[in-house]
Amino acid sequence: MPENIYEFSFAELQQRLLELGEPTYRARQIWRNLYQGLKTSFDEMTDLPQTLRTQLGQEMNIGSLKLMAQARSQDGGTHKLLLALSDDHQIETVLMMYRQRRTACISTQAGCAMGCVFCATGQMGFERNLTIGEIVEQVLWCARNLQGAGERLTNVVVMGMGEPFHNYDATLAALDRLNDPVGFDFGARRFTISTVGLIPAIERFSSEQRQFNLAVSLHAATDALRAELLPLNKRYPLQELISACKEYVNSTGRRITFEWALIHDVNDSTEQARALTILLKGMRCHVNVIPLNPTNDYMGAASSRERAQAFRDILETAHIPCTIRIRRGIDISAGCGQLRVQVDQASLSPV
Repeated sequence: MPENIYEFSFAELQQRLLELGEPTYRARQIWRNLYQGLKTSFDEMTDLPQTLRTQLGQEMNIGSLKLMAQARSQDGGTHKLLLALSDDHQIETVLMMYRQRRTACISTQAGCAMGCVFCATGQMGFERNLTIGEIVEQVLWCARNLQGAGERLTNVVVMGMGEPFHNYDATLAALDRLNDPVGFDFGARRFTISTVGLIPAIERFSSEQRQFNLAVSLHAATDALRAELLPLNKRYPLQELISACKEYVNSTGRRITFEWALIHDVNDSTEQARALTILLKGMRCHVNVIPLNPTNDYMGAASSRERAQAFRDILETAHIPCTIRIRRGIDISAGCGQLRVQVDQASLSPV
């Protein structure tokens, strides 16, 4: 079977070219074609000899992802892709168009083992980790999509299917490759990694002093409620998680973001907001609250604008910056895992 060239590091690509009897500078040419030129065919790499292009085309593929389904929101601001992996597992990637930003939301796993009750991906369970190349390719797919419209990608959020820190090595290696100044050259601070709170991984991330942004999905300010919503809280309770977050801020000097899906009459109360102010007091942080994007297997509903504003006001009165994020792609069920569920259900329905 042909190999996926996105799985090769630069050093590995150099070695392969040496084995083919080619000079090592060919690796730099190919690297630029892949990550700067966004080429999808070796035939497009016209700075390479024809014999090498032919040989590479016989031995390697440029990417392994296959488009299975897609949906665009009515306002054109959200484009969601359902992509098949080489073994037929499926993942989702979302391209979001803001006024001044073009953001790709990428996946790191097929399915997810964390079991967050309101998340469509958590409801489907864990299938497997993605490889470095499969993570990288999602970003290049979005960049190529935008390039065709004369635009450029501005941000990448690792908030799609899966828990990035459950696939730590591949996720960070993929971002390092995309950050490579002689490759895709995407600034480190334009990446944001979101975790539900795997404390050992947060501690490792802190110790490595990386420049990528960190977001933690909190969703509740008391252990009892958070354990109901995020089963991982039973293993890593709030006080330990917040302690790890404070250590991250103190050791890196970076601000941390906390994500909060506002669920009507569940975690949008004044009591939860006040408990959150106590947890985060004195920490350099920002809280993003977003009304829940409902899923079929969770009965919770999105908070009203009034309750969201009241929640935010309590945090800001306590000098904790808070933003109410606009829900995007609701008309196409743009939450993690929802397009895949829709396609799966359609495949079971009579034609």
